[in-house]
Amino acid sequence: MQTTFTSLDGILALLPSLPGRLAPIQETLITNLIMLGEIPSPTFEEEARIKLFLQRLVECGLPDVSGDEAGNGVGIIPGRNPDRNILLVAHADSVYTDKTDHSLSVLSDEIIGPGVADNALGLAVLATLPSLFEMLGLQLDANLVLLSSSKGLGRGNLDGLRFFMENNILPMEAGICVEGAQLGRLSYSAEGMFRGYINCRIPEDLGWQRAGQNSAIIALNDVINRILEIPIPRRPRTSIVLGAIRGGKSYNIMATQSSLRFEVRSESAGQVQAIRERVEDIVAHATSTHNAQFEFSVVSSRDPGGIDVGHPLVKSCRRIMECLELETEIRPSMSEVSELIARGLPAVTLGITEASNLHDLDETIRIKPIYTGLAQLLAVLFAIDGGLCNEPE
Repeated sequence: MQTTFTSLDGILALLPSLPGRLAPIQETLITNLIMLGEIPSPTFEEEARIKLFLQRLVECGLPDVSGDEAGNGVGIIPGRNPDRNILLVAHADSVYTDKTDHSLSVLSDEIIGPGVADNALGLAVLATLPSLFEMLGLQLDANLVLLSSSKGLGRGNLDGLRFFMENNILPMEAGICVEGAQLGRLSYSAEGMFRGYINCRIPEDLGWQRAGQNSAIIALNDVINRILEIPIPRRPRTSIVLGAIRGGKSYNIMATQSSLRFEVRSESAGQVQAIRERVEDIVAHATSTHNAQFEFSVVSSRDPGGIDVGHPLVKSCRRIMECLELETEIRPSMSEVSELIARGLPAVTLGITEASNLHDLDETIRIKPIYTGLAQLLAVLFAIDGGLCNEPE
């Protein structure tokens, strides 16, 4: 198959027939998906999954396969030009612990199981690319760097990818972050963000009458009400999401502990910082007015940024999606693309297939649309490799 294109029109002409040509890779892809997805891989405990990822790359005959001190796994599909590199990233961690049954159920056009879309499928796509290139007889001009990143979610705060970018010596031309869902997703910018938690504790020996007036739930509720009073501007676009609240044990037992998990997002770094300072003031005030101990901590954060909608990489992605008749969903991302963009690397996040029940134990992906997602990914790689996504000098 031709791999060097001098115009995007040549790539678009290839697209209608490409999904059908990718169907023979199904057995390899699903095998990789099941093998990788059924290994528990909570954040900070991705070693077993990444070890298998590297093993699969070695079995494909890749000459350069290795891990690093942060637990990332890296393999390189050699191109014709050793001085050029394109980065593909898929995070290896999931939100589920090893206490969750990770068995995946394969049906006629669906695969069901925890984390199958986020992000077992994305990782399986990277593990399958060497076989796909061999099947199609492909070789890019640039090397294709396949990165299975560790410590991506929650408290991981993209630490695996950050370590790789700080220590990588290969010059990268562009990056693509591969997510299982959703097909049609296009992210090329990141909002400013911080995720935090507030824990509240009261003395267990507090008198019953006072406890009824000042339980950990009541104290935390006061904090929540004050957070909800923080003015939120329409411009720059800003939001506060109260994600999870926990507290108490039963009907007649005094609540001595409670917690809040929340996220603040904004297009303005200054707005994110201002809200963070307001939350710190609110927690300090609650500590002085309630007979309780409060702990406020930020577990992850991002700076706002992105490439312009008129960047050749973004324009190429949109034309490719239009040619595949995908309904493009453009939205900012808190994922790996935010780290790549922050380091000046043109990058996008792409989804591979349609999915439902995201972040539930019965998370579900559809099999047939995967080949459209793979065609999309290959087309974007062809465009980058052909120099069609470079900004004019």
